[in-house]
Amino acid sequence: MTMATQRPGAAAAPTVSAYQASVADYWNREQNPVNLRLGEIDGFYHHHYGIGDVDWSVLEGPEGTRDERITAELHRLECAQAGFLADHLGSVSPDDRLLDSGCGRGGGSLVANKRFDCQVDGISISETQVAFAAAQAKKHGVHDKVRFHLKNMLDTGFAPGSFRAIWNNESTMYVDLSLLFAEYARLLASGGRYVTITGCYNDRYGLPSREVSTINAHYICDIHPRSAYFREMANNRLVPISVVDLTAATIPYWELRAKSSLATGIEDAFLTAYKNGSFQYLLIAADRI
Repeated sequence: MTMATQRPGAAAAPTVSAYQASVADYWNREQNPVNLRLGEIDGFYHHHYGIGDVDWSVLEGPEGTRDERITAELHRLECAQAGFLADHLGSVSPDDRLLDSGCGRGGGSLVANKRFDCQVDGISISETQVAFAAAQAKKHGVHDKVRFHLKNMLDTGFAPGSFRAIWNNESTMYVDLSLLFAEYARLLASGGRYVTITGCYNDRYGLPSREVSTINAHYICDIHPRSAYFREMANNRLVPISVVDLTAATIPYWELRAKSSLATGIEDAFLTAYKNGSFQYLLIAADRI
C-alpha cells in the first residue's frame, strides 16, 4: 500500500492502495444531484438506494412540481432502507459506540444516532465526504456524539473491541472482503453485530453478467459474488443470523428513478440485472462470536 498525499491543514491521510486512491478521488469530485438533492429535503444525505412500494401518484398532478414530488418519494424510499438497516443493528444503548464504515455524506450515522442516542463514528477515504458529513453533524447539533474520520475501512486504527455494531451500506464492493471482515472481527466486541446491505452477483447465474459489469465500470467498483460474503464471514468469526433478499423491494425505487430528472443512465442496468436474476440486493446481519 502507498500513503496518500496529505494536504496542508488536512487530517492525516489514511494508507491506501492505488485503487483506493482512485476511488477517493472519484468521491472527492462527485457532485451528483441524485446524492445531493434528496438530502437537501431534511439534511439526511444518503449514498444508497431505496426499498418499498412507490406512491405512483407522484407522477400525477401539476407538471411544474413533478420533479419535487419524485425527489421527495425517492428520499422517502432511501430513508426506509436506512431505517431497515438500523432495525437489524440489535440492542443498542446510549452508552454504546457504533461504526458507519464507508459513511458517505453521513446520513446513516445521523439515522443511528437519532434512533439510539449513542456515539457513532463514520469513516471514509474521501476527504470531501468527511468534511461534508462533519458539517451536517454540527447542523443537526449532534457533533458531540457523531464524529467523522478520514480512515481506511481495511485498517481503521481504532482499538480492538471498540464497537457494539458496525455496518456497511453499499460500500463493501470497494474492498477485499477477507481483509474487511478480519478488521471487523478485531473491532467488534464479543457478541457485537455486523450488518451490510449490498448488491452482489448471483452465483447461480455464473460469472458477472453484462449488466453487473456495466455497474462495476460506472462506479469503479468490484461487485462480489453472494457466496464470498458468507465464506469470508465464516472465516472471520461472523455468524449470520438474518439474511433478507431485498431485490424485489428495491426494483420500484429504480423504476421511479428511471422516470426522474435525477436519472444517471445506470438505471436500466440495475433493473435488467435484478430482473434477469444475475444481481441481488441483500441485507446480511451477523454476530461476532
